[in-house]
Amino acid sequence: MHAFAVAALSAFIAAPAGAADISGAGATFPYPIYAKWADAYKKETGVGLNYQSIGSGGGIKQIKAKTVTFGASDAPLPGKELDESGLAQFPMVMGGIVPVVNLEGVKPGDLTLDGPTLARIFLGEIKSWDDPAIAKLNAGVKLPKQAIAIVHRSDGSGTTYNFAYYLGDVSPEWKSKVGVNTALEWPAGIGAKGNEGVANNVANTKGSIGYVEYAYAKQNKLTYTKMINKDGKTVAPTAAAFQAAAANANWKSQPGYGVILANQPGAESWPMTAATWILLYKKPQDAASTAEALKFFAWSYAKGGKMAEELDYVPMPANVVKDVQNTWASEVKDASGKSLYAVMN
Repeated sequence: MHAFAVAALSAFIAAPAGAADISGAGATFPYPIYAKWADAYKKETGVGLNYQSIGSGGGIKQIKAKTVTFGASDAPLPGKELDESGLAQFPMVMGGIVPVVNLEGVKPGDLTLDGPTLARIFLGEIKSWDDPAIAKLNAGVKLPKQAIAIVHRSDGSGTTYNFAYYLGDVSPEWKSKVGVNTALEWPAGIGAKGNEGVANNVANTKGSIGYVEYAYAKQNKLTYTKMINKDGKTVAPTAAAFQAAAANANWKSQPGYGVILANQPGAESWPMTAATWILLYKKPQDAASTAEALKFFAWSYAKGGKMAEELDYVPMPANVVKDVQNTWASEVKDASGKSLYAVMN
């Protein structure tokens, strides 16, 4: 299904009347796969998922305000914040952030960029597509003498966090002038809301460049760029390249499995690989709703891998899933101290 259509026509997938809805809100990065899982889960169980695709910043706010059963964020919360808020955090799926462009005559994969050049573009220092820095990376590609129109996120965004994290890792100038956060003081460009908004703006603006989760680029037939990775190799955004970047991640090294996958080594690694996380209360006010959410997440881990791969997401490895489920069993409990995950099993 077309991602624009998904976002525009339905910000949620509702359960039939009388069934227990699962409510969540947050990241737009995983929205296409959450929508697909929700549709399949509803057909199998009759239970619907109401997921508001409002950006990671909004998801964190809503879970802290206790207006949803779970929040979703592409920027992991640090251990101290998780502890202070009483939240559990775990990764749900992985994917890739890709630069997308709208240049006449340039097809997907025709254009190659490296991290420092990408940073200079978004710093507003490289202003035209025929700039020598871009031409040097693209011998044989006809680059127009056309102003670069930058499109970035206007909302609190985990996609922005991971994009900025990568640029800060490859560009000291980006790190000192702009930094890394879910919301930034952008030096140039126009803002758009959600992955959907950035994709839509790039699709409709000649000479533009933006950054979106790969499923949005693929489903909307946007022109993505290749990237030169940390090992100096030119790579295309594929599930195999995202998996290569994630292959050696030590998920247990950070509280709440909060490992950043940007700029990982490896000849085949995509440099802007990212995970997305779920946040829910360890001792929820509504234990029954949290138990329903855990059932959905367990089902998605067990049965959602193929669907994720069809949208070029990367499922979590089996050993990580086992660790996460052990975390649910030991940490997520009802008011009497009984494990909600253990009860459902």
